[in-house]
Amino acid sequence: MNCQDHLYRNANPTQVARRWFLQQCGVGLGSLALGQLLNQGGYAAPASATLPGGDPLAPKAPHHAPKAKRVIFLFMAGAPSHLELFDNKPQLAKFDGTLPPPELLKGYRAAFINPNSKLLGPKFKFARHGQSGAELSELLPELAKVADDVAIVRSMTTDAFNHAPGQILMSTGSQIFGRPSVGAWATYGLGCETQDLPGFIVFSTGKKGPSGGNSNWGSGFLPTVHQGVQFRTSGDPVLYLSNPSGVDAELQRESLDTVSSLNRMRLDEVGDPEIATRISSYEMAYRMQSVAPEVMDIGHEPKHVLEMYGAEPGKPSFANTCLLARRLVEKGVRFVEIFHEAWDQHGNLVGDLKRNCQETDKACAALIMDLKQRGMLEDTLVVWGGEFGRTPMVQGGDDGRDHHPNAFTMWMAGGGIKPGVTLGESDELGFQAVKDVVHVHDLHATILHLLGFDHTRLTYRFQGRDFRLTDVSGRVVNELLA
Repeated sequence: MNCQDHLYRNANPTQVARRWFLQQCGVGLGSLALGQLLNQGGYAAPASATLPGGDPLAPKAPHHAPKAKRVIFLFMAGAPSHLELFDNKPQLAKFDGTLPPPELLKGYRAAFINPNSKLLGPKFKFARHGQSGAELSELLPELAKVADDVAIVRSMTTDAFNHAPGQILMSTGSQIFGRPSVGAWATYGLGCETQDLPGFIVFSTGKKGPSGGNSNWGSGFLPTVHQGVQFRTSGDPVLYLSNPSGVDAELQRESLDTVSSLNRMRLDEVGDPEIATRISSYEMAYRMQSVAPEVMDIGHEPKHVLEMYGAEPGKPSFANTCLLARRLVEKGVRFVEIFHEAWDQHGNLVGDLKRNCQETDKACAALIMDLKQRGMLEDTLVVWGGEFGRTPMVQGGDDGRDHHPNAFTMWMAGGGIKPGVTLGESDELGFQAVKDVVHVHDLHATILHLLGFDHTRLTYRFQGRDFRLTDVSGRVVNELLA
């Protein structure tokens, strides 16, 4: 019997003894309070766990024991020049200013340059670093200090030679808009280790955002609960996180409960999984109001950590976002992606590349050192790279390079990656990957493998067929595995 039963059975509902009310209904009120306390302490399931099928972001078991529990993807949007940063080509320097061999360009497609473009030698010096002897540009002095912790892949290839298709391919495994991103696949397969933050969080350090737009972190045909949530680097991390004037926590909770009950009625009626996503998102947004501001406040970090990253509280920067990425994965976020833009040097290659490296090199190295010091690097996979490379031929007078899909460089660290290795080679001009070629699909297959998945089995049925991140190809690059 509950309070309402007694009132209905009473001849005079207005005559309810105070002692009866406290005795009979106290248990109900107490259980509500206890439930809230248990939920806050992590001992009870959240409201979304009562949805059909349970919480869509609850932790899930992968196909095999994973090496990596989480991923931080440092996406250098615009395509860094591998020829100035990672892939030293003395022969390219030797033939600087001459026309490339005709057979080299046979059947080659470029975005902007013409067949009469001459070769452009590397603009910066290289040196070997660490016990591994990794060869790095003088523009990367901080990465050089952790050279023995990273694996450099100098034989990356892709199918796209323009920014939006290239970024979408790197992010989703397809040049077609509307496919799920790698971060969405990760949370679909593994769920999330926190109930108070999204499983997939995105930062963009540029004003316009990447050329591929929100599709870089979209969920495609997966339930939208798996799409990336874009956080801001200053002010409230998410718009409208703070309550408007006149709305207190009690009113907000009552409003949320009312909306949730209506959504649940509709969910029971039509069974649309997007309604379940909406309920889960509303609940998470409510919890984020108390958790997100604290996580995003890097002012709590010790001075030496801020200095290691080059981070400044209250001042948006790539360094700040790298430090935030560490704080977020520490709290249980599954996938964090940072887009740093303006690596598209069709001209002013020397000046712009210097600026880009000054903005990113220190923070990237600090992220690796910080994770390692905390014992987190062994199960946190860090990936660095852009959508493609740059041509060995000059564009824009004498100081620029065009888009180039045939060969480029990325690096990875932690999460089961073999440290201190350099995999693959391009030809003597840096034009074509010729040894241990790694396609974007192979990169994705390797990331999923490290997260505990057979990439051919992590699928989602849509429009009558099973889709996967790697489409119909891709291989795990075993040479990169520890």
